[in-house]
Amino acid sequence: MSVLLILAIVAVVVLVIAATQRNGQGRQQTQLADARAEAQRWYERLGGQVMNLNSEEPAARQALADASERYNAAGGQLQQAGTVRQFELARESALEGLAYVRAARLAMGLDPGPDLPPLAVSQGAGQLTQPREVTVQGHAYKAGPQPGAETPYYYPGGRVQGRPVPAGWYSTPVWKTALGTGAGVLGGMLIFDALFSPGLGDFGGDMGVGDMGMGDIGGGDWGGGDWGGGGDFGGDF
Repeated sequence: MSVLLILAIVAVVVLVIAATQRNGQGRQQTQLADARAEAQRWYERLGGQVMNLNSEEPAARQALADASERYNAAGGQLQQAGTVRQFELARESALEGLAYVRAARLAMGLDPGPDLPPLAVSQGAGQLTQPREVTVQGHAYKAGPQPGAETPYYYPGGRVQGRPVPAGWYSTPVWKTALGTGAGVLGGMLIFDALFSPGLGDFGGDMGVGDMGMGDIGGGDWGGGDWGGGGDFGGDF
């Protein structure tokens, strides 16, 4: 094989490698641009809703405050994003904000608007379909599918400390307590167990185990491995 032929083969290989790298870089840039545009689209839609809606109704006002918080978070994420994953996280924050907007519009008696893409964090969490009330450590807690004077805090569904918390309206934002540390976590998880676990029942005596059936939570992943009974309680705490 002559030297010229070897050089020609090497040149062809180099050209093929360079072309492959350019194509790969081009795909990455396209994916990045698409992710940026998608996140920006939902962020701008959320901004329009946050700026134009206001209400004196407590549940709607609280939901709009939460939507505004997600709007600020998404804006900060967009400013710092440099990868597809980071833009996806900004998109998720914007969509979560829009879920709060839909809740606020429902509380105001308005059309909630078109459906949103499902939130990644709420997959398998389900949603409340009936009101519930329990007493934990001397304090009453309520939750249900509709906003009200006693349930002004909306949660779009998700997992807290690894446990599914269904979408619905709550008397207090117990998910924030359970994301804390120490006694706050214990208190928050006790409330979740009392509200949703079929095996633990009520910690205060207002509701028996027979009333804690799972027929009032729809669409969730409520297997025994997630919530369990007394054994699960003992293992967690």
